[in-house]
Amino acid sequence: MRVTIGRRTVLAAVLIAAGAVALTAAFGPVSTSAWAHGPTRQKVRESIEINAAPAKVWAAMGNFQDMSWLPPVTKTEGEKGNEIGATRKLTLTGGATVDEELYKFDAAAMSYSYRITNVDVKVLPVTNYSSTLTVTPSADGKGSTLEWAGAFYRGFPNNEPPPELSDEAAVKAVKGLYQAGLEALKKKIESGS
Repeated sequence: MRVTIGRRTVLAAVLIAAGAVALTAAFGPVSTSAWAHGPTRQKVRESIEINAAPAKVWAAMGNFQDMSWLPPVTKTEGEKGNEIGATRKLTLTGGATVDEELYKFDAAAMSYSYRITNVDVKVLPVTNYSSTLTVTPSADGKGSTLEWAGAFYRGFPNNEPPPELSDEAAVKAVKGLYQAGLEALKKKIESGS
């Protein structure tokens, strides 16, 4: 088999390589961090099977103004109920607060989406956070699946973040929060409390 490469393709490759060599000679080697583009959007998706009808699960968690089922939350205060643009302030164990805003609510689809509008990155190491909670019938038709999906950036907006504000720290914190919340809600619903 014969492969033919056009002269223009070869010439372009040679010019690109020569240009890179010339730039390196003129300006010295460039570290890879100089080419870094900053943080990338991270995503976490967790779900849990709950032995209860979807309507029962939605009744327990579908009110934007009630996050009492989430373990670190000690108090929820808010305005506008489940209307788009509704707000809530979560007070956490230790006194820190998280401000959130509802931007999508669909009771028929048993789903709502919200964003964090204010949080100290020492409390939750994220920025530009949004998430969605959705209840669906489980695959076997005997219960429900509750999914919590979020997207966010790490708590440090520039290159070379400190470990506590890195992508890994942000993903770990959100994943832990989701898992703890889903487990707590499952226990509350299945125990009837």
